[in-house]
Parts: sequence; C-alpha cells; structure tokens
Amino acid sequence: MKEKKPAPVESGEKMTIYDYERKYVKKQNVKGAKFAIRLIASLIGVFLFVLLLLVTLRVYDVNEYAGYAVGAVCLILYIFIFIVPLVKILRAPYFVTNVNAGTAANAQRHNRKVRHDIADKMIHFTANVEGAGWYDSEVVGKLAIARNTGDEEKLKEALTELYKGSVKKTAKSIIFKSSVRSGMYSAISQSEKLDAALVVVVNIQLIKDLVFLYGFRPSDTKLVKIFIGVIRNSLVALGMGGLNIGNAVVKTMGDAVKGIPILGSIISTLVDSSVQGLANGTLTALIGYQTIKYLNKEYNLQNILDGIDVSETEEELEETCREVETQLKGKKKKQLAPAV
Repeated sequence: MKEKKPAPVESGEKMTIYDYERKYVKKQNVKGAKFAIRLIASLIGVFLFVLLLLVTLRVYDVNEYAGYAVGAVCLILYIFIFIVPLVKILRAPYFVTNVNAGTAANAQRHNRKVRHDIADKMIHFTANVEGAGWYDSEVVGKLAIARNTGDEEKLKEALTELYKGSVKKTAKSIIFKSSVRSGMYSAISQSEKLDAALVVVVNIQLIKDLVFLYGFRPSDTKLVKIFIGVIRNSLVALGMGGLNIGNAVVKTMGDAVKGIPILGSIISTLVDSSVQGLANGTLTALIGYQTIKYLNKEYNLQNILDGIDVSETEEELEETCREVETQLKGKKKKQLAPAV
C-alpha cells in the first residue's frame, strides 16, 4: 500500500507544528546517527592510513631512506589533509529540523543562534578577505544591517538571497575545481592505492569547503550518507585499474594497432587514465551536489519551522501538566480520606 500524503494546508492558513510534523518529520535514530558518523569517519581514516602505509612500504622496498622520508611526509599529510578537515566538518553547527511539538521551541532557538553565527561569519569573511568573491558584498551589507538592528526577518531574507545567488554560484565552482582535481590526480598517479587515497582526501576537502562556504553542516543522518559516498568513491578508485578498459578499447582498433605494439601500449595507458580520471571526477561531483542538496534542504526546513508559532503548544503542555497534577492530588486525597 502506498503511504498517504498529508493533506496540504489551505492557502492563507498558517502551518501548525502538527502540520509540519506530518509533512516533514521522519523517525530518526539520533544517537545511532552520531555513533554511525564516528564509526564511518573512523573507517575512512583507517582506510586512508592503510593506503598511505602501503604506498610508503612500496617506496621502502625500493629505497629504505626514501621510505622513511615518504612515511614522515604521509603522516604529516594525514593530519593536515584528513584529521583537520574532518574535525572542522564535525564541529560546524547544523540546523535542527526533525522535531515534534515538544522540541520545536528549543529547535527554533537553536536555529536562530545558528543563523546569527552564519551571518557573523559571512560578514567577517567579506570584510577581511579581499578578492575571495564568495559572497555578494551588497547582500552581505544588507545582512550586516539586519544583524545590527536585530531584524530577524531581514536577516533571513538576506541569507536566503545569498544562498540562492552568490553562494550557489561559488559552490558550483568549488565542486567543479575539486572534480577536475580528482580526475587529474587519478590520471597522474598510475597507482590504485595512491589514487584511492587521493580520492578520499579530495572528497573530504570538498565537503569541508562547502560546509565553510555555507556556514553550517548537514545534520548527522545526512552526514552519514555523505560519508558513505566517500567510502564508495574510494573503493571505486581502488578497483578501477583492474577493469583494463583501455586494453578493451585498443583491441577494437583492429589491424592498425596490432602491427604497432608500442602505439597500442601508449593508447591503452592513456585511455585507462582518462576513463579512471573521468570516473573519479564524476563521483567527486556527486558528493559535492549531494552535500549542497542536503544543506539547502535543511536551510529551507528551518525557515519553515521558524515561521510556525509554537507558543500555544507550550501553553497547552503547561495546562495539561497542571490538569494532571490536579487530578493526581484529587485521587491522593480520596485515598487518604478515612473510611466511614
């Protein structure tokens, strides 16, 4: 049976928290998601560490001292190109949108603080970083005025304008550059293990850059899906060389290549590299667009949630608690009353 869609709220009728619950809220295991993030992040870290270790051992087999030097470099790189970006991603704030009537008010307050932090970061970045061009300075000016005057509606309007305009444009540019970088590294490395390691690094850096650009990260459940995508991409990169795509293409070229074995070998290498690079670049782009999809979705949801008046719900809860307390006190008095 198909699940029935919630009845739409009539035009002009303000959405209630119960309408929001029916339409947007899904059952989620929040604690499970937090554990899953740590687990998957650890798996990515171990996977990358093993890949770098294998590269180091390969160099060590050729030259002992070169192996030590490469190992030291890999350790430093591991810290600065994986651990540091990962910590920045996990420490970034996020919007709380999967709420119910009891948690909506706290979520609204939390989300308001996140919006203020985002605004402050964008204003500071625009004022102190010359030539970055990430944010439209005119719209950031509106954002600064709204922040200084405490106008929450104008602040939300300015943020929305930024996300639909300059931020969206910058995000596409970041994704494109990261995808090209991933493809180029794959074509140059000529090593499946190094290739897979580079894919992990580029993907994590891409997520970190997008989180910094937007000023917040996806929620825990969405971040789990993104990290799983990073593992998928690195595993594809690790196994791509075994496909021998280039050799298959060369075989179809007929007698012209058969008579020139050196030319056939060169063409095979070039085709393998280009296909592998294209695959890794495309998968990196998928990670980027998946990330901004979740970011935009959760920003829009918190905007909807912020427009819902939940004060009545809080009053109803307090009133219910008082009624329960009165009822219990009445029953307790009857139990203590002496029997006639």
